[in-house]
Amino acid sequence: MSILNTIKYETKRRNLFLRVAKGHFATNDRHSNYYIDVVAQKARMSEAQAVAEELSSYFYHSTIVDTILCLDGTEVIGACLAEQLTKADFVSMNAHQSIYVVSPEITNSSQFLFRDNIVPMIRGKHVLVLAVSYSSGKTVEAAIDAVKYYGGTVTAVSAIFSTKEKSLDNIPIYSCFDPNFLEDYQNYSPHECPMCKEGKKIDALINGHGYSVLK
Repeated sequence: MSILNTIKYETKRRNLFLRVAKGHFATNDRHSNYYIDVVAQKARMSEAQAVAEELSSYFYHSTIVDTILCLDGTEVIGACLAEQLTKADFVSMNAHQSIYVVSPEITNSSQFLFRDNIVPMIRGKHVLVLAVSYSSGKTVEAAIDAVKYYGGTVTAVSAIFSTKEKSLDNIPIYSCFDPNFLEDYQNYSPHECPMCKEGKKIDALINGHGYSVLK
């Protein structure tokens, strides 16, 4: 089993770290010179809580959150974030005055699906979309479209790492980290990747679940 050499950057918040590896990495639709390693933040309770504390600091009492929609295996962070928002007495419109934490089912054709018993947690609710990263935007934007289709309203998008602007169609985007933490961070569409044009081999295939080193 091959392991990437990662660098860990500490922040002012306890247990909140940025772990990265530098090289040539590919997702299904983008190439990047950095791999952002968020596996520990999704799996380790202390780090998930730190991410949740950081993300919750962006919200105000006027932000209504009834449901957190977790993408890319962020359910542990989602549960911690729900706890943080509940502690802060954030406004909730559902009958139980609590926050639902749900995940979408994704079909073979990459469509988002919510079963009939999950739909009431989306329909008529104010939904916070939680993702590992927001780079190309395809997964997050598909999630937003799905929430709208099922009758919900997306009030915000939150991610551990985001390369996007601070809003999308008037939906605010909050993240723990952005490219300002990595001055030379770049990502490209595959046919525009300068590393490919220079003949540099891809070091690893990456997605929200981790990486697979190419030998």
